[in-house]
Amino acid sequence: MLGNAIKPWHIVVLVIVIVLLFGAKRLPDLAKSVGQSLKIFKNEVKDLTTDDKDATVQPGGTTSAPTAQSAPSQPVQQPGSTTHPPSGGSSNTPS
Repeated sequence: MLGNAIKPWHIVVLVIVIVLLFGAKRLPDLAKSVGQSLKIFKNEVKDLTTDDKDATVQPGGTTSAPTAQSAPSQPVQQPGSTTHPPSGGSSNTPS
């Protein structure tokens, strides 16, 4: 029933409508953007499949994926900056 649903003239009409909507000047940019998006998508899918393969199966049947390092618990002081004790708390200096 739907085997002959798309005829060659359907494609011609679709192309004409797309050219009228977007304009002939913007079609190459649109095609380039779609191509770049597909390339990024394919790379991300490939990375996800390799990540699944990299996960190791432990003897108990559980999987362990590589874990990211946790952030340091205290902020790193930049050179040349000074730190001030928090206000409102007790200080270490005797009164």
